[in-house]
Amino acid sequence: MVTKQNKANGHLSEEEFVLRAIEKLRKGGYRGIHSVYSGFNEAFRNYFGDSADPVGVTTKLAKAGKVATRFTRGGVMLYKPDEAPVAKAKGSEALALMGVS
Repeated sequence: MVTKQNKANGHLSEEEFVLRAIEKLRKGGYRGIHSVYSGFNEAFRNYFGDSADPVGVTTKLAKAGKVATRFTRGGVMLYKPDEAPVAKAKGSEALALMGVS
């Protein structure tokens, strides 16, 4: 959510920053960005201050449905909610392979 103060001084809100980062930092046809390898975490701290918590903010935004996250090696992938990959239902597949579905 953008406050009047943010609009007045040109400073992005945390949500705007995350969504813009997803749009601008993705490469090679990927729909998301890696929180560490893309430079997102470092950029977030540079923009909002060294004590800013990009993990806490992205977790809060994911719970609110504003972004989607997928855990991956070394961090998380960040996506716009409508662009996140759909996870397979592996449990039913495992039960079928075990013959106990």
